[in-house]
Amino acid sequence: MGEYVKNKKEMKFKNQESLKAVENVIVEANEALHDKGRNLTNSPFSETIAGALGAGAGGVLGFAGLYFGGTVGLSAAGITSGLATAGGLIGGGMAAGIAVLAAPAVVLGTGAALATSRAKNKKLREAKELVYKEALAKQTAICKALKEEADADKERFDYLNGLNLMLKAAIKDLQHDLGVEA
Repeated sequence: MGEYVKNKKEMKFKNQESLKAVENVIVEANEALHDKGRNLTNSPFSETIAGALGAGAGGVLGFAGLYFGGTVGLSAAGITSGLATAGGLIGGGMAAGIAVLAAPAVVLGTGAALATSRAKNKKLREAKELVYKEALAKQTAICKALKEEADADKERFDYLNGLNLMLKAAIKDLQHDLGVEA
C-alpha cells in the first residue's frame, strides 16, 4: 500500500465538498440497481453518463497580560509600565513587551489552526475511505448487473456501462489520494 496524499495540491479530492460528486454517482448507481427501467433517457445523469461514455483563542491572553502586568491598570502609565514589564522578561523594553504579549495569541492561534486543519484532514481521509468502499461495492454490483442484463436494450446497457466507467474513474482517483495500489 502506498502513502496517503497529504499535499492538497496533489489531491484529487481536496475537501468534503469535492466528494459530493462521487456520492451522487453512488446514489445514482444504487437507483440503477433497484430500478431496471432506469436508463440514459430517464436518468438525471444522462448527459454526464453520456459524456463518460464518450470520453472513456489567544488575543485575550495578550490583553490579560497587559492588564495584570501594568502597575496602574489600563491608563497610559499602566499600559507603558505593563509593556516595559513584559519586555523586561526577555531583556527588552516596551517594544519587546509588545512581542511578549502578542506571542501567546500567535502561538495559540497557530496551534488552533493546526489542530483544526489536522481534524479536518482526518475527517476528509475518513470520508474518502468510506466513499472509496461504497464506490467499490457499487461498481462491483454494476458489473454484476451488466452481466445479468446482457440482453437489456442499448439505452439500459449504455447507462450501466456509463455508471461503471464513472465509478472506475472515481475509484482510481480515490486510490491515488488514499495511497491504495490498484
